This record gives sequence, C-alpha cells and structure tokens, in this order.
Amino acid sequence: MNYLKISIGIFLALAASRFIPHPPNFTSLMALSFYVPALLGIRYLPALILSFLITDLFIGFHGVTLFTWGSVILIGLSAKFFLISKLTRIMGALTGAVIFFVITNFGVFSLGSYGYTIEGLMACYTLALPFFGSTLVSTILFSAIIETALGSKIFLKKFFSSDFKVLKTLR
Repeated sequence: MNYLKISIGIFLALAASRFIPHPPNFTSLMALSFYVPALLGIRYLPALILSFLITDLFIGFHGVTLFTWGSVILIGLSAKFFLISKLTRIMGALTGAVIFFVITNFGVFSLGSYGYTIEGLMACYTLALPFFGSTLVSTILFSAIIETALGSKIFLKKFFSSDFKVLKTLR
C-alpha cells in the first residue's frame, strides 16, 4: 500500500511539472528522474516511467518518446552512484540533465530533420543549447528544493517511514 501511495505522489509531482504552464524545458523532470530512484530506490523507477507514459497519453507521443524514457531509465540507474553528499546528489542530477540532453537530441537527429551528416548532428545539438540551459537551471532549482526538504526533519518524519534506509544515511 505504501508503494502505491508513493507512486501516486510521484505521478502527481511529474504530472504537475508537465501540465502546469512553464517555459520550454523548465520543469522538475530531471530532478525527479534522479531523486526518485536515488532516495526511494530503484523499485520506484517503474512508477516514474509509468507516470511519463500516462502523461504522454495526454500530451501526445512523439518520435523521441522512447529516447526520453530511455534517458530517464539511465538517469535512474545511475543515481545510486551519487548518494555520498548533497553536492554529489546535485551533481548527479546535473549529470542526469546532460544524459537527457545527449540522448534525446540524438533521438531528434535520428529522425532525419537535420540530415544524416556530421553537420546535421552538430546543428541539432547546437540548436538545442538554449533548451539545455533551461534544463540545467531548473534542475539546479528543483534539486535545491528537494535537498532543502530533505534537510527538514519534520518533512522526513511526515512523509517517509523507517522503510527508507537511504534517507537516514543522507548527509
């Protein structure tokens, strides 16, 4: 039952980030993609992907959807390597933003809109840089919000039970 409640919370946080109007790529998605598996465990990665799938049903699927989901899976799987401190967790979230940028823009390139040349590949990544800037800024902001909440003992006691051993070890 606890898994279901937390999964619904993940869905609500992700849905809010996707449905509430926002500047392009300025969402909590990269921070969530990193922090959910990092703090709650890899067993919540399916809930995260399912949340993406459900929200994509409303937003619409696109040619890069599988690249997006694949990058979220890779970010989630790599999260366990960044649990040492606040700084490493924030760096992990930023690494996740880089992973997302590289994978999803390769997906855009693979659609052929820029041609299948080195110049097309370079153009694809170059034209995506403004969106990447927004992703980095939002990832830092939402990571700071999450880290601040984690620093609050009241927050930890209210929302997390003793099941989450990782949360107890965070500095």
